[in-house]
Amino acid sequence: MTNANPLVTYEGGCHCGAVRFRVIVDKHEAVDCNCSMCKKKGFLHLIVSPEQFTLLRGTDTLTTYTFNTHTAKHTFCRICGIHPFYRPRSHPHAIDVNVRCLDGDRLSRFQIVPFDGANWEENIDKLKD
Repeated sequence: MTNANPLVTYEGGCHCGAVRFRVIVDKHEAVDCNCSMCKKKGFLHLIVSPEQFTLLRGTDTLTTYTFNTHTAKHTFCRICGIHPFYRPRSHPHAIDVNVRCLDGDRLSRFQIVPFDGANWEENIDKLKD
């Protein structure tokens, strides 16, 4: 049997390099959410299990912002302000990697799927597996 979705490992990080991570990708699909937070940050979501994510450095450089239900833990580099990954409200036990923070030109490898996060409550079931 062949694996339709081979595992690919990428590295990425914040702008200043203080935060670095590695992620294992099994599905090259990124979600483009139009909620107020994601629009302003330009975040393209790649939701992975914690086993697929390794923080290589920067634990002491990360800080967290929460709002509304405080379920999502929006982590960002306190030096450069970039949001390379976080714990999303939609999948609080997963890691949500910003595809734009992967090293090199990786965005072209991903299918971008729109999500109406501006109307989150009405649409969240479309995002969950």
